[in-house]
Amino acid sequence: MGGLPTGAEVLTLDGALPVEHLTIGDRVITRTAGATRLVDLSVDTVTEHAVEITGGALGKMDPDATLILPASQIVLLRDWRARVMFGQPQVAVPVGVLVDHGFIRDLGEREMRLHRLIFDRDHVIYASGLELCCVPRSRQPGVRLRTAA
Repeated sequence: MGGLPTGAEVLTLDGALPVEHLTIGDRVITRTAGATRLVDLSVDTVTEHAVEITGGALGKMDPDATLILPASQIVLLRDWRARVMFGQPQVAVPVGVLVDHGFIRDLGEREMRLHRLIFDRDHVIYASGLELCCVPRSRQPGVRLRTAA
């Protein structure tokens, strides 16, 4: 199901903002369509399989930062890993399949507070230096939907 942990910075028209500061209607910068309006969001505390990504291990992450994501969060790879591991110039995969026990570590089951950003269709967002996939509400199982005021 994926999601972003509290504190993850999402690139918006107002700059990089912590995910917990986003609200319905905010314009998030996406790889797929430029600035895109956030249709809905959910925040839940769940127990999920977690992966720790060391700073600089993927994308353009701050080398001093560490990010913990649910193993199910889909990440867009456009580097040597996509070519070597999957035979493609770019590929969208769950971050859990990238565990190397060094820079990307399996943390096992962990309670996490996850923020799920919901758009009108599939989008790739920029968050904490990574390119992460978000799916539309029609593919968000069990999400409690709110409407914009």
